Parts: sequence; C-alpha cells; structure tokens
Amino acid sequence: MKIAIIGAGNIGGTLTRRLSALGHEVSVANSRGPHTLTDLAAESGAAAKPVAEVARGAELAVVTIPQAKVPGLPDGLFDGAAEGLVVVDTGNYYPQQRDGAIEGIEKGSTESRWVEHQLGRPVVKAFNNIYAQHLADLGRPAGAPDRIALPVAGDDERAKAVVLELVRELGFDAVDAGTLEESWRQQPGTPVYTTDLDADGVRRALAAADPERSPAWRATPDSPGTFEQPA
Repeated sequence: MKIAIIGAGNIGGTLTRRLSALGHEVSVANSRGPHTLTDLAAESGAAAKPVAEVARGAELAVVTIPQAKVPGLPDGLFDGAAEGLVVVDTGNYYPQQRDGAIEGIEKGSTESRWVEHQLGRPVVKAFNNIYAQHLADLGRPAGAPDRIALPVAGDDERAKAVVLELVRELGFDAVDAGTLEESWRQQPGTPVYTTDLDADGVRRALAAADPERSPAWRATPDSPGTFEQPA
C-alpha cells in the first residue's frame, strides 16, 4: 500500500519505520522540509517529501502532528491522492501542555471530529492511545498471550476496516471503537489511554470511559505550558 506520513515526530517516525519494514511504500513529510528527514529516510527506506507533495498517489495518509498545527496544513494537501484515500488521525489535544485552547474542542467536539472539519474530509482515529516506543516494540504475532490491542474509531466502515487490518499487521489486536463521535472514549484521560490492554480490556475500558473531559485535560487561562510544567 502507498502510505503518506504527515509528521515525523515520535508516532510519525515510528510508523514510518514499521510500515516501511512491512513492505509498504511510505513517503514522509514534516514542517521543516525533506532535508531534515535524510536520516529517517536512510534508516527506513521511506521517501522524504515536502508536505504539499507527500500524499500524491497515496492510498492511506496518516496525519500525526500537534493538534494546534492541523489548520496550518497546506490547501490541497490530498490533491492527487488515490481514489478512496483513507485518512488516519493519530492526534491528541494537550491544551495545558502544548496546544493551548482550541475553541471547538473546548466546546465539546471530539478531537478527531474537529480535525476532520479542518481537513475537509473523513478521518479514522487510531494510534493515539499508545506510547511511540510501545508501538515500536510491543507488536506480537496473532494469538500471543501478551499481544495488546488498539482501538480504531470512524464513520466509514470501509476506511475503518483498512485501518483495523493495518493495526493487526503491525502486531496488535484491533478493536472497533465505534463511530468518530465515540472516539472521545480513547482520548487522553480515559481508561484506555496509554494502558496497553488486551482486546477484552480495551473493550471494557472504552465502555467505562466518562464523556466529561476532566479539568486536567481542559485549557486554562495560562495554557499552554510544557509537558513538564503544564499551564
């Protein structure tokens, strides 16, 4: 599959390496330009490209950048992509640590629904509840007793099925977490977030999630701070 990775941070870099190793044709871009990705490209075999070109011909695109940066992505980002392009959002809203207040999310939009509106096309929510190092290291063969599971939420069943299969290919059980409106169940502060549960555990955690965003995950007048000193 031709895959575009938009963002080369912890999750983006990990997905670039792992998906390339699985034989996918991966292109990667970041905000600083392809010349800053030469090491990642050499290590992984992925092609480093400008953001405006990375999704050309792609069958799947992963948007994995800070939430507050999404509106700054170039117009026509997905022009020239394959028909039926699947777009994955891995992002999380960190108002006190990084993003500051995003009005739509503060007013109750799920994070990925807000991203969907910014991008102007449907997205599937995945890979947001696992640490990048665990995504790199904890994949296991199907049936392994220590295989963990990842939730995947989205409205388009075909697109979601593509992402569910990709999760399995990466070595994790895949749990259908419902529609995009239900993707709040895997946002930061919920029981499934960074807890490395098995499939049954993920289902229980999703069911136990509270729709009320706790104060620790809402913006304050001083936001943003840093992950070390949230504001």
